[in-house]
Amino acid sequence: MAVDGVSLSVPEGSITGILGPNGAGKTTTIRMLLGIIDPTSGTRSLLGHDRPLEVARAVGYLPEERGLYPSMPAAEAIAFMGALRGLPIREGRRRALQLLQDAGHEDWAKKPIRTLSKGMAQTVQLLGTIIHEPKLIVLDEPFAGLDALNQQKLEQLIRDQSAAGVTVIFSTHVIAHAERLCERIAIIAEGRAVFEGDVDEARGKLRPIVHLRTRSESGPWQSALPQSAKKVGGEWRFELPASGPEPLLKALIDGGAGIETLSIERPGLHDAFIAIAGEAAAREMGHVPASEEVA
Repeated sequence: MAVDGVSLSVPEGSITGILGPNGAGKTTTIRMLLGIIDPTSGTRSLLGHDRPLEVARAVGYLPEERGLYPSMPAAEAIAFMGALRGLPIREGRRRALQLLQDAGHEDWAKKPIRTLSKGMAQTVQLLGTIIHEPKLIVLDEPFAGLDALNQQKLEQLIRDQSAAGVTVIFSTHVIAHAERLCERIAIIAEGRAVFEGDVDEARGKLRPIVHLRTRSESGPWQSALPQSAKKVGGEWRFELPASGPEPLLKALIDGGAGIETLSIERPGLHDAFIAIAGEAAAREMGHVPASEEVA
């Protein structure tokens, strides 16, 4: 996938997610950033260097296409990946055993890769990605193919690395992972970056949603509701007016609505993604608007 005019800035020590449907250009963007392929125009800087391969040993990279030697024991595979980044093999073996122990998998150390499940093998490759203690970790679709338990473990590993001061970039087409983990996101659709900034900034592009239940079926209070208000499952749903909740509450009370419940829900990243990238991109990622989910 060709990309056009993608501009990204990743603060040191942050967790940044690159979101977009399959084929949007996420992997191409990552490969250009790391120096695996060269852009035809524009500039890039990785850890302060405009030649990414010069700082490759400070980077841990997990590509979308996994690759481990099937006959190699897990600990050796981790140590070998460290050696590829300049870590002496003896130190790599020591660190590999420690990483497996810390992860609660020391019993995997001597097991050949071919005897491990897909999730176990991916965990080994992830440990090999961080064994040389990189300053930057780049993970391309790291959650693909993992069950819920292994996804949870990977999320915790990402948090632990960030807490240690490591910068983390990961691409995903699963919005829930980005919402739980990221401080910043970039949304790529059809080869273009359509948004880049804080998660709160993305969510702030939509107004909060009011959920209202009343004892009264109708009355003067209804004039306080926006024309777009819809009744779904016995409750009214509509965007919070720009004037805020106080005038709305007063109008409902004065109009005799008989408020049973009223809650204000801040839009999630899922809804922000649809608003920014468009419904078509959301459908490609397996997401549909909340209104359609209710219906």
